[in-house]
Amino acid sequence: MAASGLLPVPPDLPTLRAKLQGLLRFLRDALSISNAHTVNFYTESVWEELVDLPPDTVLTALRRSVAEVEARPSESRPLLEAERGSGMTDFPKIFCETSQKLVSVEAFALAAKYYSIQNLGICTPFEQLLAALQGNEKQRTGETVKPVEFMNVKKSHEVQAMSELISSIAAYYGIKQVIDLGSGKGYLSSFLSLKYGLKVYGIDSSNTNTHGAKERNRKLKKHWKLCHAQARSDVSGLTLKMTKERKVQNEVKYKAEIEEECNNSLAKQEKMSTSEFWPDFSGSVISTNRNQMENLHSQPHQEENLCFESTFSLIDLLSINAIESTSSLQIPNREMSETNKERRKMTSKSSESNIYLPLTSFISADSELHDIIKDLEDCLMVGLHTCGDLAPNTLRIFTSKSEIKGVCSVGCCYHLLSEEFENQTKECTQEKWGFPMCHYLKEERWCCGRNARMSACLALERVAVGQGLSTESLFYRAVLQDIIKDCYGITKCDQHVGKIYSKCSSFVDYVRKSLKKLGLDESKLPEKIIMNYYEKYKPRMNELEAFNMLKVVLAPCIETLILLDRLCYLKEQEDIAWSALVKLFDPVKSPRCYAVIALKKQQ
Repeated sequence: MAASGLLPVPPDLPTLRAKLQGLLRFLRDALSISNAHTVNFYTESVWEELVDLPPDTVLTALRRSVAEVEARPSESRPLLEAERGSGMTDFPKIFCETSQKLVSVEAFALAAKYYSIQNLGICTPFEQLLAALQGNEKQRTGETVKPVEFMNVKKSHEVQAMSELISSIAAYYGIKQVIDLGSGKGYLSSFLSLKYGLKVYGIDSSNTNTHGAKERNRKLKKHWKLCHAQARSDVSGLTLKMTKERKVQNEVKYKAEIEEECNNSLAKQEKMSTSEFWPDFSGSVISTNRNQMENLHSQPHQEENLCFESTFSLIDLLSINAIESTSSLQIPNREMSETNKERRKMTSKSSESNIYLPLTSFISADSELHDIIKDLEDCLMVGLHTCGDLAPNTLRIFTSKSEIKGVCSVGCCYHLLSEEFENQTKECTQEKWGFPMCHYLKEERWCCGRNARMSACLALERVAVGQGLSTESLFYRAVLQDIIKDCYGITKCDQHVGKIYSKCSSFVDYVRKSLKKLGLDESKLPEKIIMNYYEKYKPRMNELEAFNMLKVVLAPCIETLILLDRLCYLKEQEDIAWSALVKLFDPVKSPRCYAVIALKKQQ
């Protein structure tokens, strides 16, 4: 175990449940907005049903709210004092009590902002956790090899942050094995293995991903060795340069000493005979000179060693096993120091642990890891953007297997989660669901709904900088749905049009291509009729824009609910010593930036 400090103190279960209760009070009314589908926006008169405000009023208020957050982020929790005083947040009236329509967009935005993860006060700072895990031990990192060289910026950012945390947890427990669930292309697994010398099993349900990961890992190893060879060359060059400089300095020094000795001898010569002088000179000065010259010739080897030791910090930046794979870093005729000999011994012993093995297997909550990994030992379980039910199942496996000492899970694709209370009329034999996980939400029989979970994948940051979903594309799809209803008698269309909008030159072109893809006869619709629908709804396009922005503003609250559910589940387990939500990534680079982390009690 590393010489670590005390881990940061995260919120306890009663505190988290109190936060959860407040969030549910807000979402009971607001969830109808998240669950409304923009495809049916005009066919089901969504704006009239849910919002009792002009669309321009909503747009102005929401844009102002976003601008205020950007300008004064420190004031993003204006109702915190109210919560502390009463135990619950007393928001202004947001929805009408009789019609349940939205009546105050300012209060809506304020509540949504308050119940986002970043403002709710439930996260543990990443830097504090890392410092506590590492203690006084500086992590060995490969700064000379940047993952951005073979990953895109987003993936590089994610892999660097998560791998540093995982390696710190591994050192904290003194373990070397890591299981990466949903490993995909194997970037995280490869990086953990190559850079930190961990033995990583990457498990993915797709055989294509597994095969691709093996090939990619082979290329990364080749790239890694080339980078390390360059680093060795740089170190050797620096060593030789420093050696030559010191050799010149020593030669000057020794010549000066010899000259001084000779001068002293000449002064003595005046006081003694020649016969008396030469024996002494030949016996002392010449002997001294010979010793000094011998020392001078032997000095480069000593200086070489000293220079190597002083520049070894460059090699320290590389992983131990990476050095071992190219362990010929020696200068001829140099005697290896005891420290370097010991380092080589340690390297050869640890070379077997530096392995990445991609495996293909479908993982469920009941998966038996011993059947998949024959040499399963004390390990960590991790997942970077694990889709749907794989994220909650990762936590369930962690709690049920004694060998797994820690877990770090970053989920995504919330719309693919299975919900226990979503379709209660249908008979289902499934026992373990993706949501909810904790006792409190199960007792409440809480259900988000697929559309709400889909909206949780939206990122407010993108909308704030004008990179959100195209309002026009949403508008085209909503008008198309009204055409399908009126002209083809289809009230519910389960088929997806797909990404046709970007391939179309006009609304007419969009309608015709969409109808063809849906298997409907587009020739029965003249262009004039199509354009009549366009002209009918064009003035109401701002309704759709305003409503979509309401969904985006609410999206972080849905994500908060899902992650709070997972954290509360972990808090309910008896053998878990520490668990928290940690913001691992920059949300602008990686919107799904929160990790659920838990550690078991150390034996």
